[in-house]
Amino acid sequence: MATDFKAVAVTGARQAGKTTLVKELFKDKPYVSLENPDQRGFALEDPRGFLATYPGGAILDEVQRTPEIFSYLQEMLDDSNEKGLFILTGSNNFLLQQNISQSLAGRVGFMNLPTFSIEELEKGGIIDASDDTLMWKGFYPPVYDQSIPPNDWYPNYVRTYIERDVRQIRNITDLLVFERFLKLLAGRSGQELNYSALAVEAGVDVKTIQSWIGILESSFIVHLLPPYHRNFNKTVVKRPKLYLSDTGLLCHLLGIREPEHLTAHPLRGAVFETMVVNELVKTRMQQGLSSDLTYWREKTGHEIDIVMERKGMTLPVEIKSGQTIGGEFFKNLKYWTRITGLRDSFVLYAGAAEQRRSDGCIVMPWRKGVSALH
Repeated sequence: MATDFKAVAVTGARQAGKTTLVKELFKDKPYVSLENPDQRGFALEDPRGFLATYPGGAILDEVQRTPEIFSYLQEMLDDSNEKGLFILTGSNNFLLQQNISQSLAGRVGFMNLPTFSIEELEKGGIIDASDDTLMWKGFYPPVYDQSIPPNDWYPNYVRTYIERDVRQIRNITDLLVFERFLKLLAGRSGQELNYSALAVEAGVDVKTIQSWIGILESSFIVHLLPPYHRNFNKTVVKRPKLYLSDTGLLCHLLGIREPEHLTAHPLRGAVFETMVVNELVKTRMQQGLSSDLTYWREKTGHEIDIVMERKGMTLPVEIKSGQTIGGEFFKNLKYWTRITGLRDSFVLYAGAAEQRRSDGCIVMPWRKGVSALH
């Protein structure tokens, strides 16, 4: 992208590794953190003078903190023919995209950096053999490269996120209510998003819930999986499903303090599904593909966890947290085949065996399957 665009913006959750990545890739560029009060003050008070300090470009970290510089940045980019002049990073997609769309549309390439993927952990030799440990630890880099215990890191992450980032976007006065809302969402990861039910439980109105979901989406704390658009003459659910973007954070909000607590936890299946869906999203992003994953559910309760377009085909994918292949793995896929006439399907599960069944269904261990499904 830096060879095609005059500027590149890298977005992603706080602590996902954006700064480390861009510093490594663009070692020749000066690095400026706009979280630094001195640098931010300079950029806000004298945007033209601030940018003139970097005629050969720079890495501008957390650039959404200084919206005033975008108009001046536009002028500087228009006056230059150099590609990859400025590298912008931001942990708030809403604020960053808002400013870029107003001033820098067409001049900036956008990329989103998720947290570590299973493939990256395996290549780095820091993967956990146990699914429960992996879910509990999550995929944020500091848990791995700094060896910070999850029970220490995630509470501080939530505190920092709420106190700093959330207040940047909306003036949320009662942080305790918002923190309680986060825990309510954790209990619903992998479920349909029902604004009205959340509003009742959180004790706020529906518009507030919609606003808060928007904040969490733009900060990469949650993501929504839209429903599949075709109904096959069935009455289908049209609400999106909500997932937290990291299982370590999810386990923390659910009060799971040890991997052993997950083994018999009533929401273990939802945590496992959240992990696999997140990995499918990351895999597509790493391939440069759009995250066009959906799910399908009809009113009678038949559901397909993931419906994806792959090599020109519509492919249903079921996610199962069990380690033993059983008949219940295929019940919804058989129903899907019967009403759609589409034969091929996938099951990703927690076991080790692989099967290629005569009905067109492929059963794969999830760690192998997420990379196969791109």
